[in-house]
Amino acid sequence: MRALREMSIGSVAVYSDVDRHALHVRMADEAVAIGGAQSSESYLVAEKIIAAARATGAEAIHPGYGFLSENAAFAALCEAEDIVFIGPPSSAITMMGSKTAAREVAKRAGTPIPPGTESALSGAAEATEIARTIGYPVILKAAAGGGGKGMRRVDREEDIEGALRDATSEAERSFKSSEVYIEKFIVRPRHIEIQVLGDMHGNMIYLGERECSVQRRHQKVIEEAPSPFIERHPHLRREMGEAAVAAARAAGYWNAGTVEFLADERGAFYFLEMNTRLQVEHPVTELITGVDLVKWQLRIAAGERLSIQQEDVQLRGWAMECRLYAEDPDNNYMPSPGEITALALPAGPGIRLDSGIYQGWTVPMEYDPLLIKLAAWAETRDEVVARLIRALEETHIGGIRTNIEFFLDVLADPEFQAGDLHTGFLEAWFLRRKGHQFSDAELATARAVAELSAREGKAKTPAVTATRSKWKEVTLR
Repeated sequence: MRALREMSIGSVAVYSDVDRHALHVRMADEAVAIGGAQSSESYLVAEKIIAAARATGAEAIHPGYGFLSENAAFAALCEAEDIVFIGPPSSAITMMGSKTAAREVAKRAGTPIPPGTESALSGAAEATEIARTIGYPVILKAAAGGGGKGMRRVDREEDIEGALRDATSEAERSFKSSEVYIEKFIVRPRHIEIQVLGDMHGNMIYLGERECSVQRRHQKVIEEAPSPFIERHPHLRREMGEAAVAAARAAGYWNAGTVEFLADERGAFYFLEMNTRLQVEHPVTELITGVDLVKWQLRIAAGERLSIQQEDVQLRGWAMECRLYAEDPDNNYMPSPGEITALALPAGPGIRLDSGIYQGWTVPMEYDPLLIKLAAWAETRDEVVARLIRALEETHIGGIRTNIEFFLDVLADPEFQAGDLHTGFLEAWFLRRKGHQFSDAELATARAVAELSAREGKAKTPAVTATRSKWKEVTLR
C-alpha cells in the first residue's frame, strides 16, 4: 500500500470479521468485508475477492505472500475475469507449484537437482529400490506442498515403509494430494535462495542471494543477504543466479519469484523449489540492492519492460531480518494472541520495520502470529548483527508474549556470529543452549508444536488495488 501511495495508485483492502480493525484496513483507501474469521470463509474464497474487486472497480489484485498467492486456480480466475494478477501467469504457478513438475523443469533447464525421482512414488517397493541406488539418508517430500509438511527423513531401509505411509498421509491431509517423491538427503545443508525478477517481454535478472538456513521445522526464522557461505565462495553467486534464471525462463515466468537451493559444505548446490510469489524476507534484498521489488511487481504487471540489466545489480553492505511473532518462548513457542497494551519500536540508522500492529490492536488467534519483520542494514555482517541486537533491545510489545529474547540469544551465539549455519542449526542450538540438555520428549514436543503452528495457515492478507486519481478516507463496506 505504501508503494501504491508513492505511485499515486489507490488501494482496496479485503478483511475478515476479526480483522476489521487491522492495520492494513486502516491504511487502505477502501476496505471490503469478505466473511468470517476462518480463512476458509474469507481469505481463501477466491470468488469473494473477485467480487470485492468488481464492487470497487479494481483493475488488479496483489495477493501478498500467503493464502492465495501461489494458487494457480486463483490466478487463472483473475485472468478469466480480466483482472490483472500481480504475479506470474497461472501456467507458471501450476508448473512450479508441484515439486515433481518443478524438478523436471529445472532438469530441462540444466539447473542441478538432487538425485531422486521426478515423479510421484508408486509405493514402498519403488522407494526402497531408489533409496538403495542413491544411498541413505534420503528424504520423502510431498509433491504438492511445502513448509515441512509431508516430509520425512529416512536413514535406514527398515524405516522407509513407515515413513512413506506417514508422509503420504500428512500430504493428503495438508494438500489434498497424497503424491510423495524421494531424493537424496543433503547433510548439514545451507538453504540459499535467489531472487529473480522478469518482465513479460523476456527480460530477467537475479538480485543476489539470501541465506535462510536458520529455521525451525523448515520454517525460516532469520534471513540475511548476502550469504556468508557465498561470500566465502563468490563464484557460486553467478552460478546459482544463472541457474535460477534458467529455471524461471523454462517455466515461462515473469514478475518476482524466488528459486531456492540447498548447498552442501563442498559448494555443490541443488534445486529445491521455486516460490512463485514475493517472499516474506524480500526486504533484505531491497536493502542491499536498492531495488523496490513491490514497485517492480506493479510495473511488470502493467506491462512495463524491466529497465534494470544484470550488470546494473550491485550488492552493497549486509542486511538481516528477524520475524517477530506473538508466541511464548517459555511454553514451547505456542501462539500468544491478545491485546497489545504497550508498544515501543526501534529507530535509528539502518533500521526497517515492516509491521502490521499498533498499540490497542488485538492479535487474533485465527492466523499466523507474525507481528513485525524487523530488518537492519549495515556495511558488514558484524555491524548488522550488532545493530539488530540494539534494535531488538529497543523493542517492547506489551500485553502478549513475543520471541524477542529468543532472537537476542541466537544473535549472541558464537556460531551464528561466525556464520557457521545449516538448516539444523537451531535444533543444535536448542541442545547446547545455556548448557541445558533437552530430553527427547521436550524436543519432540517442541517440534510437534512448531509443526502444528505451521499448519495453522498464513495471515498475509490479500490487497485489492485500483487506479485512482485522488485519495479519500477509507470506507468500510
